[in-house]
Amino acid sequence: MASYIERRKFLATLLGGAAAWPLSARAQQTGRLPTIGFLGSSTASAMSQWVTAFVHRVRDLGWIEGRTIAIEYRWAEGRSERFAEIAAEFVRLKVDVIVTGQSSVPALKQVTSVIPIVMAVANDPVGGDLVATLARPGGNVTGLSLQTPDLAGKRLELLREVVPGLRRLVMGNVGNPFSVLELGEVQVAARTLGLEVDILEIRRPQDIASAFEALKGRADALYVCTDGLMNANRIRINTSALGARLPTMHGYRDYVEAGGLMSYGANIPDQFRRAADYVDKILRGAKPGELPVEQPTKFDFIINLTTAKVLGIEVPPTLLARADEVIE
Repeated sequence: MASYIERRKFLATLLGGAAAWPLSARAQQTGRLPTIGFLGSSTASAMSQWVTAFVHRVRDLGWIEGRTIAIEYRWAEGRSERFAEIAAEFVRLKVDVIVTGQSSVPALKQVTSVIPIVMAVANDPVGGDLVATLARPGGNVTGLSLQTPDLAGKRLELLREVVPGLRRLVMGNVGNPFSVLELGEVQVAARTLGLEVDILEIRRPQDIASAFEALKGRADALYVCTDGLMNANRIRINTSALGARLPTMHGYRDYVEAGGLMSYGANIPDQFRRAADYVDKILRGAKPGELPVEQPTKFDFIINLTTAKVLGIEVPPTLLARADEVIE
């Protein structure tokens, strides 16, 4: 009888220990490489700098793609309806961890409460009901916040310095529920600054041309709420804004490289580098729900002087001196 009890205790200890094994060890036990599912909300080309930053950091942490780790890349190409399809595919592939942005997390959470999800960029993870708190996310989601809603007021102030007569602002809003959080913050900040806000809804690429046609004469500038659809079409949006003689404010540097006037926000390549650290910890046994959601540590203010000249805007020297980078 005693030996039977001891055997039961031994088996319980063994099974309990197996459940606590790092994901990397368990993957190796099954003869497959630990696998990262990378869900990009935009296109591969639009996110290339971010992916490069992530992969380089993964390598720095000792993982070699194709030898000690596998990465399955999937691109929603700005179409949020693809999130559910890609999420289901990652579950079928039994990936060990998923890296993505905030907008795809609800679709991922619908199909798995087990696979760890790392958000490299999240506008408002608590407000979006994706984590319980920043300090203790709980569940299977963690990652990095962008502090996007908190930055809306700062962006408007910078925009007003470039456009002193700014009175009416049209915001590009893709209809993404997470953009609504930023939209609300912009409207509050705009009222404080005495600005009017109209909402320009762009839900599909086909809406861009008609939206810009409808706003003729209605605005002094365009504040762009960022998501996968906007990112995938950022060149088209900035070209249309130039045609409409509208200065633009964005959240990411990439938009300014694509012809936008200004951006202020978190350094996105740095966010993806830091996301690799989360992946490393999770693959080595950490639980996502116990890894605090971190805030940005690097912010960039970028001005495209070429675009300013095309628009006939004289950027104040004091503002140029404050910019982290001036594109000429």
